[in-house]
Amino acid sequence: MKTLFRSVSVLAAALALSSAAHAGDPPRVYPTGTTVYNPAKAYNSYVAFSGPDGLMHLIDMNGHEVKRWSHGGNPGEVLDPKLVGGARGHVMLQLAENGDKRGGIFTNKTFGEADWNDKTVWSWSGEGKDGSALQNHDWARLPNGHTLMLRTVVHAVPMVGPTVIGDQGIVEVDQQGKVVWTWDAGDHLAEFGFSPEGIRYLQARVAKNGAEPYGYLEINDMQVLGPNQWFDAGDKRFDPENIMIDARKGNVVLIISKRTGKVVWSLGPNFPGDELSPDQRIGNKTLPRPVDQISGQHNAHLIAKGLPGAGHLLLFDDEGGAGFPPAALGIYAGSRILEIDPVKKQIVWQYTGEDSGRPTWTFFSSFVSSAHRLPNGNTLICEGMYGRLFQITPTGEIVWEYVVPYLGHGKRGDKPFESMLTYRAQAVPYDWVPEGTPHTETPVQELDITSYRVGQP
Repeated sequence: MKTLFRSVSVLAAALALSSAAHAGDPPRVYPTGTTVYNPAKAYNSYVAFSGPDGLMHLIDMNGHEVKRWSHGGNPGEVLDPKLVGGARGHVMLQLAENGDKRGGIFTNKTFGEADWNDKTVWSWSGEGKDGSALQNHDWARLPNGHTLMLRTVVHAVPMVGPTVIGDQGIVEVDQQGKVVWTWDAGDHLAEFGFSPEGIRYLQARVAKNGAEPYGYLEINDMQVLGPNQWFDAGDKRFDPENIMIDARKGNVVLIISKRTGKVVWSLGPNFPGDELSPDQRIGNKTLPRPVDQISGQHNAHLIAKGLPGAGHLLLFDDEGGAGFPPAALGIYAGSRILEIDPVKKQIVWQYTGEDSGRPTWTFFSSFVSSAHRLPNGNTLICEGMYGRLFQITPTGEIVWEYVVPYLGHGKRGDKPFESMLTYRAQAVPYDWVPEGTPHTETPVQELDITSYRVGQP
């Protein structure tokens, strides 16, 4: 098989431009590919992501594309070989040949597993095999070979009103495609913690907007808890088989009991009174402290056993408009990464733009995005709105940065636009893909943007 090994960089010098060149509202022209890389401080691996071009890409730390698949995923990620009989380089993708490959919750016809050669080895197209999988936002392959999927459920939700909308739920499918467990959010909406005022706001929103493209809750995350110290200490809410979800539009993170379907733990949607303005809150360094208002969060999950911070909740707090009714947002604020003790509900570590020596607003994605803890204690962040992937040390030093060079095309009304929107990024260990797959680890030094000029030596 011919291996793709294409550099997605510009000149090496240009690639090392400061991260500020792509933070916040980017200029018209900016470098793409790997712009900063310190191999001695970074966790070195491949990185996988579904690009705005509708394809899944695997790159090395120098931004060389070593593999691509002909479909994307929501998210597209590489499977741990332990979950697929030792096979390396298998991925989960949205496999429909028609429809929007990356948008909305009503478009995905078929979801499944592809191997390193881009051959489909397992797929699911809905209970009737009619191309109605409607998987979106997340999935998980289980140790028993089953697959959990977050999917759209098209029906009216009595607590919201008579309008047929895109509810979301979870489906567990065995290897033969049989549905063995389901859960629908609309059946448990009363357990989400929304106030009476919030429910009235939600009802009015649904009555006005109907079936919104990303759902009335926009559940963007579904993670099995896995082994953790809280359950080991006797807290049954953290049963390893339980499932964590978060609702972006509702500003709430929940744990669902796999056995009963009930919500057994929650964070939000309403938070204790905060004497600080949102702008001050973003940069508040006093730790630990109670969790304050999150807004539009993504990728909430417990850090896995064996990783630094194991058992803590890690999430990307977008600080984008969200909430029933909408939460107050700062004028000069940005996004933040929060590490939270889920029992005490305290923030124990955070990252903002200030931790990298920039103003808070230089790190911001009002929607999509992700954060994952790495084995050496670093954190891989996807600032998804701008297609910026970067890795930080616990103190906020940027030791790797990559700007997605692929473009997606869309329309808003009759106006076309280009986008580098990237939903999530995944660090992929070298031994998760076939042996002999190339990679390089060449340092890329950050340049001084006050003196570097395009077109000058």
